[in-house]
Amino acid sequence: MKFYGREKQKKQIHKMIASDDQMVALIYGRRRIGKSELIKQCLRESESKSIYYECKQTTEKNNVDSLAEIISETFGYPKPAFESMEELLKFLFTQSRREKMILVLDEYSYIREIIKGLDSILQALTDDNRETSGMKLIICGSYVDTMKGLLSSQNPLYGRVDLSIDLKPMDYYESAFFYENFSEEDKVRLYSVFGGIPYYNRLIDQRKTVRENVIALIASPGARLENEVSMYLHSEISRINNANEVFETLAKGFCKYKDIYDQSHVSSGPTLVDVLDKLMRMEVVKKEAPINDEDNRRKAGYYISDNLSLFYYKYIFRNASRMGVMDPELFYDKYIEEDFETRHVPRVFEDICRQYLIRMNRAGKMEVPFEKIGKFYYDDPVHKKNGEFDIVTEDDRGYIFYEAEFRREPLTEQMIDREIEQIKASGLAGYRYGFMSRSGFCCKERSELILIDLKEIYS
Repeated sequence: MKFYGREKQKKQIHKMIASDDQMVALIYGRRRIGKSELIKQCLRESESKSIYYECKQTTEKNNVDSLAEIISETFGYPKPAFESMEELLKFLFTQSRREKMILVLDEYSYIREIIKGLDSILQALTDDNRETSGMKLIICGSYVDTMKGLLSSQNPLYGRVDLSIDLKPMDYYESAFFYENFSEEDKVRLYSVFGGIPYYNRLIDQRKTVRENVIALIASPGARLENEVSMYLHSEISRINNANEVFETLAKGFCKYKDIYDQSHVSSGPTLVDVLDKLMRMEVVKKEAPINDEDNRRKAGYYISDNLSLFYYKYIFRNASRMGVMDPELFYDKYIEEDFETRHVPRVFEDICRQYLIRMNRAGKMEVPFEKIGKFYYDDPVHKKNGEFDIVTEDDRGYIFYEAEFRREPLTEQMIDREIEQIKASGLAGYRYGFMSRSGFCCKERSELILIDLKEIYS
């Protein structure tokens, strides 16, 4: 299958590989994020001799024998015998003095649990061979907490890592490469279900409709991804009941800490804090505060950041027993279709619009680069109301308020003026107003307006 995206990360890895010096790279991120495929693609594009080894949850001896077989194939001589992983690694570092070599230890967390002191062994080898070796050591893993721990000042490898990549989900734009034959509207719909995880996106069949893909991949008994979310959580969390409670509450739209505590059945405040902290470290939940009051914890909200998890807890988790006894198409029509089209997709479209603005800002394509983007909280004591605007940027000139609309019809002059009046009525002043529309616009251009349609977002 063709490799898509990750251009920045590929450049970083290739730059490291091209160096004549010994280098150590740490690449980590949640399961299914594409770490291994990224590394393998870079190895395919490199002419350096490479050894890729996926560590196993077995004994040290089993891992040593397995890696020795790969060494035999790579160097073209009989399988060498090693008594320990330390002895094997010493051999490879010695070989790397003669020629540049890439050694990848994937799922490093597995072997690290088996071989006590492996971090110290690698530290000693990198220190001893720093001036003479051409080794490019790539350490990769999915347990984010464990991998981040390798960078802490208490770890033996502290100060030895030359390149660290925390691999994140792809944004909406790179994700769309996996289903480029769909319309822009359907790309939004697909992203709202499968998000930026390459493993999920490569399962999408471009010969099927969005509806057919959703039913086939997650919304039917025995679907490929039906149990993906629950299995991922089980692998990371011991008390899954609390996580399910929190996820279901977030999926219903409750985002403030007090509301989550009141609506869920988590036993205590400290337990809820622990669950939320764990889900944030797993990068499936994010905490977001308004850009105009970032230090106010009461105004911060918690949101499901993984689209498949959001879709699962909105539509599948609470209706699992119904899905098990219904025709999949009838189940989709009754429990998914209307809410999906009128609420879920428009909400995710707002996130896509934020990502678009960030892409343009990083590329230097904004007229005035912004320094902050996010929600904007307002409090109107005169009218006794408060609320949030979802997409606001702040730059040297002030604020720009954006509105994202996933409507079937174009935005008209009247609609735009009504939105601007709503902002002004809240006592807020933006120096410009942006509108991002699924169906384009039916209005005149004005200097105070920024008009962006769906085609531009995907161009």
